[in-house]
Order: sequence, then structure tokens, then C-alpha cells
Amino acid sequence: MHGVPPGPWQAGPMASLSADLEFRGLIHQVTDPSVLGRLDGERLTAYIGFDPTADSLHVGSLLQMCNLRRLQLAGHRPIALAGGGTGMIGDPGGKSEERNLLSAEDLAANVAGIRAQLEHFLDVGATAGRSPALLLDNSAWLGGLALVDFLRDVGKHFTVNQMVAKESVRARFDRPEQGISYTEFSYMLLQAYDFQQLFDAHDCRLQLGGSDQWGNITMGIELIRKTRQTEVFGLTSPLLLQADGSKFGKTETGTVWLDARRTSPYQLYQYFLRTEDATVGTVLRVLTFLDHDTIRSLDAQTAEHPERREAQRALAHEVCTLVHGETEARRAVAAAKALYSEEIAALDEATLLEVCADAPTSTVPRTELDGGMTLVDALVTSGLAPSKGRARTTVAQGGAYVNNRRVDDTDARLVSTDLLFGRYLILRRGQRDYHLLRFE
Repeated sequence: MHGVPPGPWQAGPMASLSADLEFRGLIHQVTDPSVLGRLDGERLTAYIGFDPTADSLHVGSLLQMCNLRRLQLAGHRPIALAGGGTGMIGDPGGKSEERNLLSAEDLAANVAGIRAQLEHFLDVGATAGRSPALLLDNSAWLGGLALVDFLRDVGKHFTVNQMVAKESVRARFDRPEQGISYTEFSYMLLQAYDFQQLFDAHDCRLQLGGSDQWGNITMGIELIRKTRQTEVFGLTSPLLLQADGSKFGKTETGTVWLDARRTSPYQLYQYFLRTEDATVGTVLRVLTFLDHDTIRSLDAQTAEHPERREAQRALAHEVCTLVHGETEARRAVAAAKALYSEEIAALDEATLLEVCADAPTSTVPRTELDGGMTLVDALVTSGLAPSKGRARTTVAQGGAYVNNRRVDDTDARLVSTDLLFGRYLILRRGQRDYHLLRFE
């Protein structure tokens, strides 16, 4: 494993796992408070399910992935369960309308994709000692399940009254134009059956999840109590939300993925670098393995000097390292710094375009460059200056930059050697106003 530091609960020599979870705000509900003591004094097997709706998980899944890692580092045995079987149905929780059903082929590809990401977070090898992680797919037992047997062995233990009372179902009942199909209505029974299967096969006694999974988790606990006459436990964490209450990991341009092909390490770094002051402390707690004193220090820096964004930089670096490794995190940090230095010319083309993704862009015929385009002309063409007179003043006062190199000659001309990768030129006015010229 790379990118995951040891000892997430090391707040002090006497700190416990439950104390760490409390400090980080990761305990929302527990089915029995005694489970916290068990986390500190026993070795438990615990599981979290992951929905394979795509071939990559997104940053909204990070909290639960970190929770499994915290358990493993504390000596517990984690199970990451990919929902290859339940994914055929779709969890109605948090959804206002019916999900589109995926084909078996698409689900298999998605499970393979998220399995690789889960392996990056959890130790499945000999180095885990007595607590190697298990990566399982519930299609192994749900795929061949006989309907009549399932109804007799599982369905008979629950009333429709109970199922309708669950928040995930009731919310859909409140939208009669959408409703809920019998297919999605049955999802909670399948998840309960998952817990029973994991209990039987691996002595799994704890299920974790987001607060929206409380109803599904309690169904599994009840099923095991009725069919196995024993007690198992559930623990939920608060949902990670933006300051405005929207889902974490969603942006105007779409989902922030853990797969570098979908969301690059630089983009992931920038996403967390933009975390609002109001939420950065919360996110530092739940998505990093920084110790308590370090987090408290960053809280104080946010309160005293928010303009320095020390907490955001620490968060972005830690999460990028966690997901993509230290090397990619360093590259992302270097790329972010290059935006304001001449080092921007040393970036590779893909990173250069990512760094400039938010900058206005114009396409300019190469003939204008060959015809002797001046810096003053370029500033006007780009819109960084409203007129040639204002452009000359900007240049004369030292406020004009070409590829982050200051140019104070009002007669300066742009030449082909100024172009990055033979086609790009970055103009800057002052400290923040950028424009990317693309010569074609």
C-alpha cells in the first residue's frame, strides 16, 4: 500500500479507536453503545458496502473507505463488499426516482474497477497480520439465490409495515408521481441477507455506513437476531456535505472521481484546495489520518489567518497522497505553484492545460504571430486590457507577464520561441488575471 500513513488514532499515548472516532465526528448512530467498548477491547470483523454504479468510486465514498482503514489499523478485520448483486437492484436511499438498471456485464466491469481502488486503501496481504482485509462481491451469493427460498428464509421475518416506515422508502411514498418499484422496495431485504451471509461465513458482527443506511443496517441486525439468536451491531457516520448542504464531491462540471483517468490528481488537489473555511475542519477530520494536535493547530490557523489557507493545503495534499500516492501529490503541488511562477514552462502539456483550465482561452491564427504580434496587441486581443493605451501602461508598470515571466518593454514582440509546446502562450496581468492564447 502506498499513500496511507499508519496509526490514524494516535492523538496521544492513551487514545483509543472510539475516542478517535468521536474526535473526528464519525459516530452518528450506534445500535448499542457497547459496540464502542468492543472496538477498543476486542477484535471485530466489520463491513461496509460499496455501490458499483460506475467503474470508479468518487470522493463521497472516501469517508467510508477511511473508516475501514481506521478499523484495520486498530487491529480489526475489515470487509469491503462490492454490490455486484444488489447493484442489479439499486438502493433507493437518497434517490428521488427509480435507478436505471445496469447490465451484468457493466456491473462486472464496475466491480473490477472499484475493487482495485479498495485494494489501494486496505491491506489484503501478509503484512496485515491477523487482520487482512477481505474484498468480496455479493453477487457470489445473491446471483444464484432462489426466490421462494429467499421469501421463506428472509422475507417472512419482516412486515411491510416495517419496510414502509424506513426513511428511504417513505421519502419515495411522499412523491406519488415517482413512487418506488417492488424491485427497489426489496433492496433492504437483500442488504439484510448480505449481513447474515457475512456473519455466517466470516463472523462479521459490525456493519458501518452513512447515516442514510441506518434503516438497511438495522434490518440486517434484526434478521441475524431472529435467525441466529445473537446480537450484531451497526454504526453510522454523518453524511459529508458541502457548506450549502449539497452532496460532497459534486461540482458544476460533475463528479469528483478517485480514478485518475476521470479526475486527475491535479484536479483532485484543486478540489480540496477550494474547500470552504466553514467545512475544512470537518473534512480534515474524516478524510485524513492527521493526528488530533495537528488538526487542532490547523483549526486555529484557519480561525486566525484564513487567507493563508494552511488547512486547505494540508487537506489537499493529504487526500491526494491517500488516493494517488506521494509522487502524484507532489506533482499536483508543484503544478499549483507553477501557476504563479516561470516553472509553468516546465510542466507537461496535459498538466499545463489542467492548470489553465479555469483561465479564459482564445484561439489566434498563427499568421498573427508570424506577422509580428506585439505584447500590447496580445493583451488587447485577450481582453486583459481594454485598449492599447491601457495595455502599454500595464506593461510599463511591470504588470504584464508572458508565461509568468515579467515583460516591461512596451515594444516587445511575441515570437514562436515564446510558445509552449509550439502552440500555447499564457498571458497574465497583475497577480490573478490570466488568459491562454492558443495559436493554430
